[in-house]
Amino acid sequence: MKKIILLMLVLSVIYATFFSEKARLDREVDRLCAIDGGIRVYETVELPPDKFDSWGEINFYRPTQGENTLGSEYLYQWDIYYFKKGDPVLQGAQEASMRQDHIKIIRRADMKLLGEFVKYHRTGGDLPGPWMPSSYHCPVRSKGNESIFFREIFIKSTEENVE
Repeated sequence: MKKIILLMLVLSVIYATFFSEKARLDREVDRLCAIDGGIRVYETVELPPDKFDSWGEINFYRPTQGENTLGSEYLYQWDIYYFKKGDPVLQGAQEASMRQDHIKIIRRADMKLLGEFVKYHRTGGDLPGPWMPSSYHCPVRSKGNESIFFREIFIKSTEENVE
């Protein structure tokens, strides 16, 4: 009897790891991320020190302002594409969703694309229960997030270079 229980446990772990919807979506996140995920900078912008806060972050970022998130000089475009739409937080952890976030920063003066950030995200696909759904991202947040994206495009000028 113990051998049967152990065998069922091992088979369950193998199934959850390699054949579940969650595992399939995680592999798809990795595959798509390898194609076009991450941060790409086409042009950097040197800004005076007064455009940065004490932590080195730009001080004109207003995330609730839509396309004007970066003020009147830069266009902020954030497009979301759902590969699998769902709401695991409201519908339960067993519900799975997967999406691509594509953020672009464009200089309004000449409509030049300064950079873009593409990330992939899976949420849910877990066993049903009262817990919050798991998530999986690519690139990982420590290597690709909005803060890093902004720091790679907007560079603080040194005092000597300011006219």
